[in-house]
Amino acid sequence: MSVWDDVVGQEAAVAALAAAAQSARQVALAREAGSGGAPGAPETPSQAHSAMTHAWLITGPPGSGRSNAARAFAACLQCTGPEPGCGRCKACRDVITGSHPDVVRLTTEKLLITMDEVKELIGEAQRRPWTGRWRVILVEDADRMAERTTNVLLKSIEEPPPQTVWLLCTPSADDVLPTIRSRCRLVTLRIPPAQAVAELLVHRDGADPELAARAARASQSHIGLARHLATDPDAWDRRRRLLMSPVSLRSVGDAVLAAASLVEAAESEAKEATAERDARERAELTRALGLEGEGRVPPALRSQIRQLEEDQKRRARRARTDVLDRAMIDLLSFYRDVLATQMGSEVERVNIDLAETVEQVARTTAPQQSLARIAAIEECRTRLRSNAAPLLAVEALMVQLRPQA
Repeated sequence: MSVWDDVVGQEAAVAALAAAAQSARQVALAREAGSGGAPGAPETPSQAHSAMTHAWLITGPPGSGRSNAARAFAACLQCTGPEPGCGRCKACRDVITGSHPDVVRLTTEKLLITMDEVKELIGEAQRRPWTGRWRVILVEDADRMAERTTNVLLKSIEEPPPQTVWLLCTPSADDVLPTIRSRCRLVTLRIPPAQAVAELLVHRDGADPELAARAARASQSHIGLARHLATDPDAWDRRRRLLMSPVSLRSVGDAVLAAASLVEAAESEAKEATAERDARERAELTRALGLEGEGRVPPALRSQIRQLEEDQKRRARRARTDVLDRAMIDLLSFYRDVLATQMGSEVERVNIDLAETVEQVARTTAPQQSLARIAAIEECRTRLRSNAAPLLAVEALMVQLRPQA
């Protein structure tokens, strides 16, 4: 057992992070010895060993396991077992479950990380560790910070306290400012092999091996999407309807109706995913405020209720955007298969269960049309991430995907 068990297909990155964790342990032991009076003990990770540094930028395509790798590294830094990252000691277990007091994790369910959240992180970074050897600040969605917000982080990342380590996760190194990037050590993850993802689903989630293999291929080795397909009984039917929808369009009217159906389904799925949590949060807040049942809220407490409702609305919008983005990835995989067929490529197809439909579309269209449709899907993804009206963005996409005379 190891904290790295869920980080699949990333041997080079794991080796680099594991070596850094081993070096960090030496730094911590030297510091502890120095605190007893030995002169010259190293003050920062960077001063002690080139394998370890105070700030890391972990990048990789969606679904590659950036967050898993960052949490595993944080666990290695706090590990008290014989080798960093044993996965059995209390420190490792606490980090992985999110309950370690010295690992501060920021992940957002909103479209952007706010300035207040970043300032709070900077304050956390200044604290000394409570029980562990390091104060680890983990930002899972560093690409969701505006430039002005990111600038606030610069000094804290450049000159952190001796026992603080920053871990930033983004899809690409270009997603953060050059000034931040230059002060971090870069670790790049790759798209894991489908077989490795399938084995993870079987081992971690108890998925059927055959279903896990199909899910890994259909998701293009995106770990999160593969898990969704392997554990949601209705996911395959929804995916098939989505991929068949553009093929059956015959008019602009059909495209508009298909777009409305897709957005409505996304909103329904997002609401289903967040409804239970929203109700629990509201119940906890009203109980903390001393309110009973569904009675009238006193004017002095309305602002707190209103703030919770605003946060929940932002989270719902983010959930809807994520569902729609997942649909866009599926559509990209379909037209990628169409283009590969048109070009006579020998690359492995993603949608083997739709082979006949792929062949039909490939025969009746030209490669230029497939490229244009792929570009249209990417443009729709960009619009959805930039707060465009989802219905308008998806309508424009469906109009471009409909079969042309």
